[in-house]
Amino acid sequence: MTTDDDDQIEWNREVRGETPTQQLDRNWLALLQELRVVQTGVQLLTGFLLTLPFQSRFEDLSARGHGIYLVTVSASTMATILLVAPVGMHRLLFRRRAIGVLVTAGNRLAIGGIAMLGVTLVGAVALTFEIVIGPAAALPAAAVVTVLLIGFWYLMPRAARPRI
Repeated sequence: MTTDDDDQIEWNREVRGETPTQQLDRNWLALLQELRVVQTGVQLLTGFLLTLPFQSRFEDLSARGHGIYLVTVSASTMATILLVAPVGMHRLLFRRRAIGVLVTAGNRLAIGGIAMLGVTLVGAVALTFEIVIGPAAALPAAAVVTVLLIGFWYLMPRAARPRI
């Protein structure tokens, strides 16, 4: 445990009146709620992506488009795996007094899953622009989405976090 963890435990005890176990329970419930929100969207996107090769226009994609598709469907599958993993862990560790492990591992898995969701969104936009406008539009569209994802999902939270 780091000094930051100790500071967080002390802050929660003083301000919220929580024990470390209560804090872990609250963190686990917050994580589960976040996973509920993102899992459904990722699962729907993955399902949609898996149907694309069976569409007639899929053959119109360039070789690069097929490569983008494979990276995108792989990232979407990985996002689904990572975002569902904390629930599976919970089932396997149920009543084993492993809430600290669940919160720590679940947080890491969720961050990895969200990163893979970002890759999926970039790829989905690239594919869509390639099909609708043409291959030349895919890269700029993907670049815009990448910049927005980095800005809103990484830089903005880092800039907003309190300095403790």
